[in-house]
Amino acid sequence: MSKEIYLIDAYARIYRGYHALPPMSDSKGRPTGALFAMGKFLLGFEDEYHPDFGAVVYDLGEPKARTEVLPEYKANRAPMPDELREQLGAIRDMVAAFGYPILEIEGREADDVLAALASEFTDFEVRIVSSDKDLAQVVDGRVAMLVPDRKGGGMSLRGIREVEEKFGVTPDKVVDYLALIGDSSDNIPGVPGVGAKTAASLLNEFGSIDGIYANLERVKREKVRDALRESEGIVRRNVGLVRLDRSLPDDSWRDPEMLRRRLPDWNALLEMAGDYDLKSLEKAFASRRSAAPEDGEGDAEASSSDGGTAPDSGGMFTPDFFDGV
Repeated sequence: MSKEIYLIDAYARIYRGYHALPPMSDSKGRPTGALFAMGKFLLGFEDEYHPDFGAVVYDLGEPKARTEVLPEYKANRAPMPDELREQLGAIRDMVAAFGYPILEIEGREADDVLAALASEFTDFEVRIVSSDKDLAQVVDGRVAMLVPDRKGGGMSLRGIREVEEKFGVTPDKVVDYLALIGDSSDNIPGVPGVGAKTAASLLNEFGSIDGIYANLERVKREKVRDALRESEGIVRRNVGLVRLDRSLPDDSWRDPEMLRRRLPDWNALLEMAGDYDLKSLEKAFASRRSAAPEDGEGDAEASSSDGGTAPDSGGMFTPDFFDGV
């Protein structure tokens, strides 16, 4: 299996870049830090992986399937800073100029769409660019994560072995693991007193949440046993919250051609870098343009793939609901 699909979690990447740099602005007073960070990332990614198939995946709208179950879901997220919001349209234009389809589904979080795409295209190896622990449930022998290193020095592969090393359970147990411990970043409470090590130990002993509750009297620690008993409703609810929705909206999403990248439009990227006074990117894009074959110029269009529900690049709807991803 030599074909690969690279799927990038848009907001995870945008926020990471935004927080990695001090405030930046151009000569017109427009903030540019997040745009610069995305350009540097996509340029490095192009050099390292040069994917033929891939997409950048965004959240779109409120995920009612989760908020109807838990109204407080992600209610702890801070509003998006205005200076970041101001850069979103330009970032979207840059992503499109790099040749990536932009995909999103109304009412779905990016993690759900990433999981659905990874599960659908079984003839491809899939690499999901994200550090979100929810996505570990999708990892198998064909699907892996590319996780940004904490110090910003590249990415490391998170496959089955790495998931087990990090969480203490195999990917097929990650949903139950997260249901037990909860997720503070998503405002999902877990079982009081049950942390990561206890959850992993329980699942490795009893196999699943169903196995734990079928053998509750065999749980050795009384406090843990009582907490599990009192929190069974929360745990069962959490399973539905953390399990990713792998369904696709229609058959048009099942055509791998929707994920075929165009060649980067170095002319458009060069013009954008010049407009925003991003001198180092301007130099890098000019170098790539001079090295590119003539028929590779101007192929990328600043538009989203027809497969997704995608607003115009300059007016993307990005609700505060997803701020802080």
